[in-house]
Amino acid sequence: MPQVLASLESAGIRWGIVTNKIARFTVPLVAAIGLAPRASAVVSGDTTAYAKPHPAPLLHAAELSGVAPELCVYVGDDLRDIQAGKAAGMRTVTAAYGYCGEGDPPETWGADFLVRHPAELIPLLLPA
Repeated sequence: MPQVLASLESAGIRWGIVTNKIARFTVPLVAAIGLAPRASAVVSGDTTAYAKPHPAPLLHAAELSGVAPELCVYVGDDLRDIQAGKAAGMRTVTAAYGYCGEGDPPETWGADFLVRHPAELIPLLLPA
């Protein structure tokens, strides 16, 4: 992911983090790994009234980032991520290299794209 984030930042593309983990765990972790000052939004499972798969956390992140939801791409490694992204009107990418839950295989989640390595995100996220 360091290469992906560096590529996004050098292209002036804002990125953020949306997780269902609660803020008391998310905030210190994101700070400890040095991402807090770089992310345009960090939204935890208790930031909004609803957690994913509800679209509220993603819509809140888009608002914090100053980007219209339809211009956002949400990358996730669980079915609820793809469901939330679709419900928020965002393009979605399944990160098949991540957690991926224990249910249906990632290929069946209905994402717009599926990647098996973080480097595959770069051509999907950067302007042509």
